[in-house]
Amino acid sequence: MQFVRAHAFAARAPLLARHFSSAAGKSYDVVVVGGGPGGYVAAIKAGQLGMKVACVESRGSLGGTCLNVGCIPSKALLNASHHYHDAKHNFAKYGIDIKGEVEANLTNMMAQKSKAVKGLTQGIEGLFKKNKVDYIKAHGTITGKNEISLKPNDGSAAQSIQATNIIIATGSVPATLPGLDVDEKQIVTSTGALELKEIPKSLVVVGGGVIGLEMGSVWARLGTKVTVVEYLDRIVPGTDNEIATQFKRILEKQKIEFKMGTKVNSCKKVGNEVVLSLSPAKGGDATELKADIVLVATGRRPNTQGLGLDKLGVKMNGLQVATDAHFRTNIPNIYAIGDVIAGPMLAHKAEEEGIAAVEIIAGKAGHVNYGAIPGVIYTHPEVATVGQSEEDLKKAGTKYKVQKFPMMANSRARTIDDAEGLVKVLVDADTDRLLGVHIIGANAGELIAEAVLGLEYGASAEDLARTTHAHPTLSEALKEACMAKPIHF
Repeated sequence: MQFVRAHAFAARAPLLARHFSSAAGKSYDVVVVGGGPGGYVAAIKAGQLGMKVACVESRGSLGGTCLNVGCIPSKALLNASHHYHDAKHNFAKYGIDIKGEVEANLTNMMAQKSKAVKGLTQGIEGLFKKNKVDYIKAHGTITGKNEISLKPNDGSAAQSIQATNIIIATGSVPATLPGLDVDEKQIVTSTGALELKEIPKSLVVVGGGVIGLEMGSVWARLGTKVTVVEYLDRIVPGTDNEIATQFKRILEKQKIEFKMGTKVNSCKKVGNEVVLSLSPAKGGDATELKADIVLVATGRRPNTQGLGLDKLGVKMNGLQVATDAHFRTNIPNIYAIGDVIAGPMLAHKAEEEGIAAVEIIAGKAGHVNYGAIPGVIYTHPEVATVGQSEEDLKKAGTKYKVQKFPMMANSRARTIDDAEGLVKVLVDADTDRLLGVHIIGANAGELIAEAVLGLEYGASAEDLARTTHAHPTLSEALKEACMAKPIHF
């Protein structure tokens, strides 16, 4: 499934750099409401195509949840905590002796995280200036098919701007459960979990999805006793079941405990502790579980409230904005992308949609191949997946073959002493075409890119197997999994 990339958009007359002071009365070709990964990328793309464009963002910094309180800061802490854990537990076997106790300096970890975030948000502002995008720090409400009302962050009078096209890109917010009153101090979402002032002795994670497992890994490495409470009988729903099962075993070896098939009835603060009432999801007696911190990681919901969509008559699917295949709402000049529409809530999915929507507005052939969007869990080892799972293929009645290669048989993985995991490749039984690739291992998030490219271009497993891979590299594990008969296993 290929798509035609847009040819260079006919350049308009050079536009003078615009600095937002008063938006009143201004008119734009495109106004993007929301400055997250989908929104800011859409705005930059529109600027590159010569459009007069503005991005309205109320947070006060660009990058959305991902950059400010999500993907980026969590990866900074995952990296720092991994270094700490390695130094404390693994350096000696590498022949590196540390004299004295290895200690975690949480203040410095948080400072490094904040430095990364600040640098990247400021970088986006620089890209806005470079591409002549007006950055409007305000809450935007869509009050007409071509009008956005602005409530500026600085408290100045409300204003309005006009737009030929509007793109809704307001992202998502953490979902919560009844009985879990989040205060971002003891009962926290991912936002609060990224700002803890000290390392807790115990942490209960409610939800066995990506966010909970990543944040649980951070604090487990720093010495916290982590317990994951999951309503279902498996973790990371939607992931290939074999991969999820092996992943859970690896996390258990890292001393993360799991309470599967368990429901959280309530949660209350008692002094410095939080007490949870739990019961079996299928029914049974309640039990108590105590912790210093409770992380509510039960997913996210579209951030579509307060935008004026109901008054405007924008069609919704629950909290999601309903769109056609070209990201248009039922109001033709209003588009929506990212977490507010159907599909996985992933930053890179939002980015691709933002680019595609702008290309469509420009009269080009914007398109997103939803069959080739990777997902990555940034624990250690990482888990990366793209395409269909075995469960998907069975449900669809597709004839397929399974080909695997263990990381333990990969020479690079063995030399760096990081050989847990495997590569699992699913191929069409008749044509050998790649249908899905699932990886557990070091740098799986980087390795998956080759599989994404293979899926995008309709490659067979043999195509990847006959492609030369450098030796010794972790990527050879994917090559060998794509062989009908691996050489080294």
